[in-house]
Amino acid sequence: MIEKLLLKELVSFENISLDFSDGLVVFTGPSGAGKSVLMGALLSNFGYSMPSYASLCEVSLCKPRDMENELYMLDDELVIKSLKKDKVRHYLNDQNIPKKSLEEIFSPYVRYLSVRDKGGLDSKTLLNVIDNSIYSRDDEYKDKLTLFKEKYYELKNAQKELEEIRAKEAKIADLIEMATFEIQKIDTIDPKIGEDEELLEVKQQLSRIDKLKDTLNSMQGIFEFEHKVFELYRLANKDSSLFSDAINQLRIDAQEITTLSSELEEMDVESVLNRIEALSSLKNRYGSIEEAIAYRDRKTAELQGYKHIEEDKSELEYFISEQSKVLDDISKEISTARMDEIEALKSRIDPLLEQLKLPNIDLQISPVEMTESGVDDITISLGNSKISTLSGGEFNRLRLALLVASTSHTSKQQGVVILDEIDANVSGDESIAIADILVELASVYQVFAISHQPHLASKANQHILVTKDNKKSQAVILDNEGRVEEIARIVGGEQKSSEALKFARALLY
Repeated sequence: MIEKLLLKELVSFENISLDFSDGLVVFTGPSGAGKSVLMGALLSNFGYSMPSYASLCEVSLCKPRDMENELYMLDDELVIKSLKKDKVRHYLNDQNIPKKSLEEIFSPYVRYLSVRDKGGLDSKTLLNVIDNSIYSRDDEYKDKLTLFKEKYYELKNAQKELEEIRAKEAKIADLIEMATFEIQKIDTIDPKIGEDEELLEVKQQLSRIDKLKDTLNSMQGIFEFEHKVFELYRLANKDSSLFSDAINQLRIDAQEITTLSSELEEMDVESVLNRIEALSSLKNRYGSIEEAIAYRDRKTAELQGYKHIEEDKSELEYFISEQSKVLDDISKEISTARMDEIEALKSRIDPLLEQLKLPNIDLQISPVEMTESGVDDITISLGNSKISTLSGGEFNRLRLALLVASTSHTSKQQGVVILDEIDANVSGDESIAIADILVELASVYQVFAISHQPHLASKANQHILVTKDNKKSQAVILDNEGRVEEIARIVGGEQKSSEALKFARALLY
């Protein structure tokens, strides 16, 4: 329920502060006074695509009981605020929020019916009315709808995966051939980490083999004079241990170099160079030996995936087949429940239509391709007339009757309904019927209505008068005497006659 509206600098309004009652709240006043502008500001704060003219618009309301507790909605009282400076900014409980998010949050709780709007009687909306009516008394049906939607999206995801696999199938042979070729190319070379560096060192040693051999041969004379050096140290009575260690190390190194020289002479130089060239080709292509090996491993894994694709395809085809059977069974149960509920809805709405001077409705369910809502399509006609041929007044009276019929089974507070001249261009009897219907609707909704008819104004739980004087508008909540004066104006014009005043009192009392 909307509790309070605060507005500043709204077109011809300077400041407005209104505390609302529950039930039926009716706005009246002369044409052009600003009723629609006022209502537009209220709707804009709930995310509707209405222009925001006010520098400040603040709406306070009680949080609906079934509204989820998001971060900015932890309190029982909600405050929606819009501030207009260079641009309009919206806040929910002092937290900045996009207008689109306001629409998503409050669209289930704040409904707007305009005489210029011919929406709300499409198949999807009618299915929601039917479904809400069923699971208001049947929790199992609500669970069934939830299960159906879950399995429907699982089916759609599986079908999407299968389509992707089938699209790949045309390319799979080429992908397997390419992956196999690249793996074999790397495996043929069979690189080892660090091997390239070792071979480059061998290459350098091979380039010095001749000089190495010549140097080894020329240094052999050192060992022939070894005993003379030791004799010198002995005669001089000096320690020869350092020389001994050095000559022994030299002998060991010379032996190792001799062995290496022999091994190098036995090597196939061309083979070494070819190996270096092969490894270099991998490094040029992949960046390094490590990256080449990693690339081969990835391609090997991909190849395994390609080989399993047929198995995945078979599993998906089986899942889709079984899931489709389950969905068919659930959708039949849903369709049966909807068919039964249509008859119950007709029994509730036809008396309302008769009261509103309209013929009975005809609701037809026909099968369609499966969607998240099932396999049903609902069409509605009024008597022998299609919805598209109805006048604006007929359309809105039908929509109003459907709204009342869809909530007649509950006493739970449903939210807010905002009506823009719902009783415009109708006869006196039709106006009375609309007023009576709105009183019934106001038992489960807080209803805001703009009206130029005395009957609806007389039924209001709260009557607000919007006037304009010297280019300035104001909105005031009327007391009983004020209501008599305003209803008399609606009946007889600005020059209120005694008959108009008498009629107004008769309507109110």
